[in-house]
Amino acid sequence: MADQKKAKFHQPEGDHLTLLAVYNAWKNNKFSAPWCYDNFVQARTLKRAQDVRKQLLGIMDRHKLDVVSCGKKTALVQKAVLSGFFRNAAKKDPQEGYRTLVDQQVVYLHPSSALFNRQPDWVVYHELVMTTKEYMREVTTIDPKWLVEFAPKFFKFGDPTKLSKAKRSMKVEPLHNKYEEKDSWRISRVPRKFHVKVTF
Repeated sequence: MADQKKAKFHQPEGDHLTLLAVYNAWKNNKFSAPWCYDNFVQARTLKRAQDVRKQLLGIMDRHKLDVVSCGKKTALVQKAVLSGFFRNAAKKDPQEGYRTLVDQQVVYLHPSSALFNRQPDWVVYHELVMTTKEYMREVTTIDPKWLVEFAPKFFKFGDPTKLSKAKRSMKVEPLHNKYEEKDSWRISRVPRKFHVKVTF
C-alpha cells in the first residue's frame, strides 16, 4: 500500500524531481499533515524543505534575483543537480549495476529509487549508502554531454580514434587519479591527467 502511494509521485527523470512532485502535491493540499499521513510522507521532512525554501527565497530577494519556475522544463532541474554533483556521475555497466566515472566503483540503484525499474544509461547521485551493496541515493538521469558543459575542468570529450577497443565500447576514458585530494581538479590547478574523457 505504502509503495503504491509513493509510486504515483515517481518522475521519469529521477528522485530529485520525484521529491519536487511530492512537495508540490503537499503545497497544493495546503501543506496538510493528514495528507502526509495518507500518502506515507513524513510531514516533518516536508516542513524542513519548506523552511529551506523560505531561506533561499530570502537570499534571492536580498540579492534582487528573480524567482522563476522551470515549469515543465525539467532538464533545468537535472542540470542544476548535475552542476553540484558532477563528481557523482555514473554509467550503466553491461555486466552489473553502474560504474562511477571518477574511480570505476561498482554501485547500484536503490530499490526505493524512482529509477529502479528503468535503469537509465547515465545518472548522477547525491550520496552512496553501503548496506548489502553500495547503493546510490537520490539519483537523477543526465545527458552525458552535460558533464562537459557544466564541468569543463573535470570532463573532456574523448577522441574515439585514440581510445582502446574496450574504452570505445564503454565510451568513457577515466583519467582521474582517485588518490589525489578531492579538490585538486579546481581552476588552474587541474593537470590534464585528472580529466575524465567522455565520447559519444
